[in-house]
Amino acid sequence: MARRLTWLAIGVGLTVVAVRKGRSLADTYLPAGATDTIDGVQRVSHAVVTLRTQFATAMAEREQQLRHDLVGDVDVDELRAQRPERVADLRRSWDSRHAGAGRVGPTEDPDDDDGYTFF
Repeated sequence: MARRLTWLAIGVGLTVVAVRKGRSLADTYLPAGATDTIDGVQRVSHAVVTLRTQFATAMAEREQQLRHDLVGDVDVDELRAQRPERVADLRRSWDSRHAGAGRVGPTEDPDDDDGYTFF
């Protein structure tokens, strides 16, 4: 554990030194307004990342709110898992109610006496 902390401290120290040396080299060799431009680009980039993060968070919250308003506190994944059983039950119920003599399907005309069908 002590070794890891030692290497972490060394890494942090080297990073600070490298950043300071990089800044001093940039100030020395770049034109006067270049560092201000770089800082401005970094600020804009940070603002875009922040905007994107906040937008994604707000969109997720709104989606959750709309889902709750639509289905309440129901577990949607559980309903999806039960869907095949519910569909099969509905089909059996439909078939039992609409089967038998004298019943016609949804595409057949009950008043058609000539026996002509499209299917």
